[in-house]
Amino acid sequence: MSSTLLLKFLLTLFLLAAAADHSKPLSRNDQNEMGCEVNQNHVIGSIGAVIDLNCRVGKEQRIAVEMAVHDFNQWTQYCSKLDLHFQDSHGNSARAASAVIDLVNKKQAHAILGELTLQEAALVWEFDEETKDIPIISLTPSATLDPPWLPFKTPSSFIRISYDMKVQMQCFAAIIGHFRWRKVIAIYERSGSFSADSALITHLSDSLQAVDSIVEHYSAFPSMNSLLDSEYFIEEELKRLRSKNVKVFTILRSSVEFAIILFKKAKVLGMMTKGYAWIVSDDFGNLLDSVESSVILNNMEGVIGFKTNYPDTTESFRAFEGRFRRKYRLGHPDEKFSSPSVYALRAYDATWAIAKAMQQSEGKVVPSTFIRNILTNKFEGLSGEISFKNGALHQKPVFQVINVIGRSYREMALWTPQFGFSKDLIEYERTNMIRADIGLSADLSSVYWPGGELTAPKGITFGSIEKPLRIGVPAMGAFHMFVKVTYDPNKNVTTFSGFTIEVFEAVVQRLPYQLIYNLTPHYGTYDEMVVKVQNKSLDAAVGDTEIMAERYQIADFSQPYMESGLVMIVKVKPDLIKTRLIILKAFTLKMWILIASTNFATGCVIWLNEHVNKNPDFVGPFPQQIGSMLWFSVTMLSFAQRESIRNNLSRLLLSTWLFVSIVITACYTAAVTSMMTVPMLEPSIVDVDYLLSTNSPVGCNGNSFIVHFLVEVLHFKPDNIRKIGSINDYPQAFESGYIKAAFFVAPHAKIFLAQYCKGYTMAGQSIKLGGFGFVFPKGSPLAIDISEAILKTTQSGEMNQLEKRLSSFSNCSSTKGPNDSGPGELGIEPFFLLFVMSGVLLGITFVNSVVRLIGRQFSIHESIQGFLLRRRIYSWASLILTRSWTRFRSKLFRKPIFCKSNEEMNVDQNEIEANLKVIELGTTMKI
Repeated sequence: MSSTLLLKFLLTLFLLAAAADHSKPLSRNDQNEMGCEVNQNHVIGSIGAVIDLNCRVGKEQRIAVEMAVHDFNQWTQYCSKLDLHFQDSHGNSARAASAVIDLVNKKQAHAILGELTLQEAALVWEFDEETKDIPIISLTPSATLDPPWLPFKTPSSFIRISYDMKVQMQCFAAIIGHFRWRKVIAIYERSGSFSADSALITHLSDSLQAVDSIVEHYSAFPSMNSLLDSEYFIEEELKRLRSKNVKVFTILRSSVEFAIILFKKAKVLGMMTKGYAWIVSDDFGNLLDSVESSVILNNMEGVIGFKTNYPDTTESFRAFEGRFRRKYRLGHPDEKFSSPSVYALRAYDATWAIAKAMQQSEGKVVPSTFIRNILTNKFEGLSGEISFKNGALHQKPVFQVINVIGRSYREMALWTPQFGFSKDLIEYERTNMIRADIGLSADLSSVYWPGGELTAPKGITFGSIEKPLRIGVPAMGAFHMFVKVTYDPNKNVTTFSGFTIEVFEAVVQRLPYQLIYNLTPHYGTYDEMVVKVQNKSLDAAVGDTEIMAERYQIADFSQPYMESGLVMIVKVKPDLIKTRLIILKAFTLKMWILIASTNFATGCVIWLNEHVNKNPDFVGPFPQQIGSMLWFSVTMLSFAQRESIRNNLSRLLLSTWLFVSIVITACYTAAVTSMMTVPMLEPSIVDVDYLLSTNSPVGCNGNSFIVHFLVEVLHFKPDNIRKIGSINDYPQAFESGYIKAAFFVAPHAKIFLAQYCKGYTMAGQSIKLGGFGFVFPKGSPLAIDISEAILKTTQSGEMNQLEKRLSSFSNCSSTKGPNDSGPGELGIEPFFLLFVMSGVLLGITFVNSVVRLIGRQFSIHESIQGFLLRRRIYSWASLILTRSWTRFRSKLFRKPIFCKSNEEMNVDQNEIEANLKVIELGTTMKI
């Protein structure tokens, strides 16, 4: 009894020692349940492995399978043993199929494991149907579950210890969608087998649709084994891809050797610089630890990707990792890095799954039972939980998003198909479910990009020095303030100017990448220019191009940089303020006649009533009565003020008329005030219906969409549409009657009214349109970036400054003449008639006053008397002067003065006295 206990104790120690070399070995109770007895050493089964021993994955898988068989045999050395046989597939599907048949028929293998696809397994079953009962464990990194092109349902004997390819493509799409890349280039290395390479692109395209992205180009490189000069081939293909506008490259599948050469050549070609983005799948991400650090540092900085996440902190993993490194270095001493990847872990776990199922068969491997034991096994392996559902791993994958920095890489976030990106995952032991730790967010904002950039690249560039973008500019526009194309034949240079060109240049400056382009004049209509963008004759179009629904069906437009609408311009009616009869325009002619008639009739009736009542103010001779009646009819208010109306009925009638007069006067005052103060730029034509009903000709830009719009929407006759090529031709067309109205888009109309500000105005309602925008091909991401840049330019105020410069050429401020009145000012025209009436009455009154004044002050008698008086004064003055001169002359020449006689002197004295009396009498009469 004691010896039995000692034996059990020693066996227990041995099992504990074996546990250090395996993640979770079978317990002692498990051995007893399988019926193992001490020293029962016999072969329970044979495993065949078909592996490509020329690649890194194949080398790791061989060592991992050998270690698993060794560990199992050592652990069950007293119970059972496994045989292992290898075949090298050399990465060729035909060799792989031949190796499987050989292992089954010659080596009596009970199970096959290796990098075998479902298509390769189908080839085996085609040649040897007996192999359908042999379980095949596929170690391929990824595969498509049940491809639709297979003519049969996948047998239960084909078991995958890998994840569905679709999950990897979903992870690609999640990364691409996070950084909002709209187009990508896909690269993959052909496997050299019958695997569905085309399914890679199909599944990626399907996944990208969910994030509004597409595969713009893809390139399938031959496997490294099939290329004689792989470096030259890869370099030439990269040169072709470098010419594409898309700068996001996704490496869907690659070997380590292919990826190293690929990034080396990309570095030489300048494809690892600013603006580029590279994403690698877990095919290469899982093997990144085996790449030399110098290669990573020199050629791969800034690469992002993902790798399969697995528990690498357990004691079983650390023990396995140490032994694996030692064996790998012994088998491949020329390789520097010997850390195991997830592919080695899966190969180890797959071998243990087969071994457990064989041990459960108790040495009698029955295919159906054997396969069922494999599929029902569930244990914790080195790569994680191992359990199967529908012939594949049941556990959903967890990918670790990585970013290559320096000589290694940084783990940034986790991604799962259930939860997307997260910082960490929490596992629940009871439910075996994994959920994201929503309290922590994924750190995808601090990615180190190629070229040392910290800002995510846009993933696309437009134009290059060798092949700049060809951007069309309308050369036949009617409004050169927006777009003007000038050609200098002497210098053979075409210049582009105008508001639209300035806006485009300002917007381009706000793009996060360089836009290399050449402006190209387009001599044709705007619709023809949009068609050229559609068929890729032009890469884009810049101009005062209206966004229309039919144009949007064939091309993309940017955000409108200027609002727009279709408006009608007509001549204005003559300004009432400028007319000299404005005071008569307040009432119609009928109103004036009614006022005059009512006033006259009221006056006559009141005069007649007062005359009947013998009012002395109204009684007189008949001719005088008729005159007083007419005069009273005109001057009723004056009589009312003198209170000459004595009859109550007359007073009532006069009061009523006074009330009516006050109301009419107030309305007249308001009407005249309104006409003088409110601008009355009334259009000569009110709406479009008048033009249609009168069959009037209209004008528009012949190269614009307006021609089609007038015919199809507004229903103008084509014969009535006049195509006018320049803004300066419209005034002459209006004056000559060539057109009655002109149709412009709103920005053009503002320019026209600013330049010709007198005599024209807008009429009718504006028809809302899409606005002015830049044209791009359908699906062009440049349209989105330009739209964002337009918004930034607008919010910064720069767009407003450009619009102010556009309207700065207005002629209105410089066309005011010396007699013109400014805003809020009134000229002499509205008051001309009043001043004429006042002046006429003033003259008549003045003349009458002067005549009456003269008539009162002077009569005919007084005139004659004054005439005689003036004669006497003249005679007296002459006599005095004569005598004074005589005396002066006699003294001067000393001659004697002859004395007059007394009679003569008396006569003279009497004459003087008489004259003095006449003067005094005249003065008295004057006073």
